[in-house]
Amino acid sequence: MCDTHHNSPHKGKDHDGHDLEHKAWSRRSFLQALGIAGSGSMMLGSNFLTASAPSPLTAAIAAAETDNILILIRLSGGNDGLSTIIPINQYDIYANARPNIYLPESKILRLTDEYGVPTYMKSLEPMWGEGQFKAVHGVGYEGQSLSHFTGSDIFANTDLTTTGFSGRDTGWMGRHFENLYPDYLSDFPGSRPEGPAAIQVGNYGSLVFEGEETNYAFVTNNIDQLEQIAETGLQYSVDDALFDDCMYSDQIKFLRGVSNVTNEYAGKIHEAYMRGANQIEYQNNGFARQLALLARLIKGNLGTKVYMISLGGFDTHGNQPLVHERLMSNLSIAVDNFYDDLAFTQQDEKVLSMTFSEFGRRIYENGSNGTDHGKAAPTLFFGSGLNGSAFVGEHPSLDEPNSRGNLEYTMDFRDLYATVLAEWLCVDIPLVEQHIMDGYTYTPVNLGFNCSGVDFPEITYSDGNPTPPSPTDPPGENPNPELINAIIHKPFYPTDSTPHIYLEMPFSAHVNIQLFNIMGQYLGSVFNEMMLEGSTEINIREGLPTYLASGKYIYRIQVQNQNLSKSIMVA
Repeated sequence: MCDTHHNSPHKGKDHDGHDLEHKAWSRRSFLQALGIAGSGSMMLGSNFLTASAPSPLTAAIAAAETDNILILIRLSGGNDGLSTIIPINQYDIYANARPNIYLPESKILRLTDEYGVPTYMKSLEPMWGEGQFKAVHGVGYEGQSLSHFTGSDIFANTDLTTTGFSGRDTGWMGRHFENLYPDYLSDFPGSRPEGPAAIQVGNYGSLVFEGEETNYAFVTNNIDQLEQIAETGLQYSVDDALFDDCMYSDQIKFLRGVSNVTNEYAGKIHEAYMRGANQIEYQNNGFARQLALLARLIKGNLGTKVYMISLGGFDTHGNQPLVHERLMSNLSIAVDNFYDDLAFTQQDEKVLSMTFSEFGRRIYENGSNGTDHGKAAPTLFFGSGLNGSAFVGEHPSLDEPNSRGNLEYTMDFRDLYATVLAEWLCVDIPLVEQHIMDGYTYTPVNLGFNCSGVDFPEITYSDGNPTPPSPTDPPGENPNPELINAIIHKPFYPTDSTPHIYLEMPFSAHVNIQLFNIMGQYLGSVFNEMMLEGSTEINIREGLPTYLASGKYIYRIQVQNQNLSKSIMVA
């Protein structure tokens, strides 16, 4: 493996220069000679593998004492927004613009009277019903680029002046993780013993985590490599026998040690992987495997705050209906499985996922049953932390496209990014505006979570009301807020994974706990009797006489004609 030294000035070990080379060699000087000293980055496959140093973002998150996690889902290629969120209120214009590729009404799942999703995204219907799905309309920016590369850079660096290969070379997350740490590679093991600040699967779009001196993410080329690291805790072997005949054995062994030891995060990832476990069976495709691994790392309490994964194939110039159906079906199923999996350890409320893509597609189909590069497109958000499902913002008008048939943006993507940082990761607003926007004053977007205490405009939820609905409350009921706040109830899973409900009553009352499947069908009552003041644990399987298949269910607690609801997983 080391026979490449025959091209060097000295051949083999037995020469006068060999000892001099080793006397002059030091770890620090060798890294400087390679041009990577102080960068914190090593190569894994064809990608930089990076661990982050102290930064304004990590300090701000720590100060805010939030344990929230953000997952960025890149839809690579330019996702077609009109095949993702169908504007039912503009359906005739939509269908006429796409005579060969439009979705017939029979294949649209209506989430409200105005908007729906394709039936091949039906796996998201339970999440919509449980208040875990929001779609933000018309996301883009002024003068939007239709280039894959420039568009990707702008969504990563937030620099609207980017053209071609010119533009800011740091990313919106990288600028938060930025804090020069020149001795990182020679001062092991770094400053985050709990794990890397960010993990990224796939190198495309890595500018998101790029800082002035380093990329602040632990990056692997693909899910295979990250799975290998998670399973073994190592990237490369450092067995001495591999380097016996290598002129630069010390240097190469050191570099491999840097990958395995300095980035001790490989070991941290392995430890979290071994602590965590998947309790849901995922599909066998690359995207599902990414989310399955993330779920296991999160459940293993890795400590990483930001993850980025990718789903490619959205450059649908041709054969779009079949391609888009496959991609969005895979995404919908995997996202639903992911949050079901996290629910077993009650971590679903702390994980927010959001999609992004370099641009949307045009309104009109082309001659190849596809669509060409366009502008505005929706951003999808998932997670219990959204506190209600809704469509947010104003959908672009289909009858007022620009001269090339593009949808004009109605939501600046920087407002979404800043809102997520300030309200989900709890970064101080001045820090957000300083490090992301270079002084740009953003408009906060009401996504259902609020850390800073700012006032948001009201949004309309899935039932048409300005407050988030309870997914299984019968129409017209108005639960007593005092009662809801007084009763504590939550699902939990003992070691045998049998689902239980922990219920704490501040007073004695008759309690009826009913179980429904995800389609709302009543299955039976698991508890229906007087309960004294205090706490109790109720075994779902023991309380219900009929057999329960594995899957997601909803239990409803009835007390004094009031209802409280929550989902629960049955393994």
